[in-house]
Amino acid sequence: MNRHGGSLGHCVLPPVVAALLAVSVAAPAATSPTVDEIVARYVAARGGMQKIRSIQTLRQKGHLTTGANRLALVTRELKRPGRIRFEFTVQGVTGVYVSDGLNGWQVSPFDGSADPKPLPDEVVKEAAEQADLEGPLVDWEAKGHQAELVGRELVAGREAYKVKLTLKSGAVRYEYLDVKTLRLVRTDSTRQFRGYPVQLVTTYGDYKKVGGVLFPRWVEVEAVGRPQRTRIVVDEVEVNPPLSDARFEMPVPAQP
Repeated sequence: MNRHGGSLGHCVLPPVVAALLAVSVAAPAATSPTVDEIVARYVAARGGMQKIRSIQTLRQKGHLTTGANRLALVTRELKRPGRIRFEFTVQGVTGVYVSDGLNGWQVSPFDGSADPKPLPDEVVKEAAEQADLEGPLVDWEAKGHQAELVGRELVAGREAYKVKLTLKSGAVRYEYLDVKTLRLVRTDSTRQFRGYPVQLVTTYGDYKKVGGVLFPRWVEVEAVGRPQRTRIVVDEVEVNPPLSDARFEMPVPAQP
């Protein structure tokens, strides 16, 4: 068949069908946006680069559930450059996990110790990625990451751009951005757990603006191949709260 309809073999197409085919062939093919265009739209949808960069510190408080009667209170604090503090409270007992991007420490009474101890190197490495206050997509090239648009997939029934992000550390993750809203709806990543790689699927929802920037109000984390899901509901977001550097410094163990 030529582009004007014509015939296919010895079958003559009805005029209406031939006309539709002619239009579809003659029309230019829709082009996919580049990864730079997608990220630019993602940044704009979050509130814009100026608003994002104006955030110097961040505090998020919420509660975490992993099943019936399994509830924890969680607080995450971030401060540029690369500082993160995570507190996890269960039945009045609080664990603290902190990293400044180079070194880290923890107080983990759940493991039978109330004294601060250094974090393992692999945990510090992962904490450095989580301490990126802007997220790895923002200024990805300047941060030494590599980004590639690898297609589109359905996420919870909605079409999403699938962006492969190779971090400067070599870790690979996939970011899924809703085609219509450009909001981040899912991240696929791999983490080390007790020396073994675990594939994680993290989904995000119920976005609301604080300080002119969108933040998800719930996050669900699922380990591939395991039935249990962890759900975090964010009850409070504080933009630029006062956070002293001492919050991220390892305390001196109490003398006996």
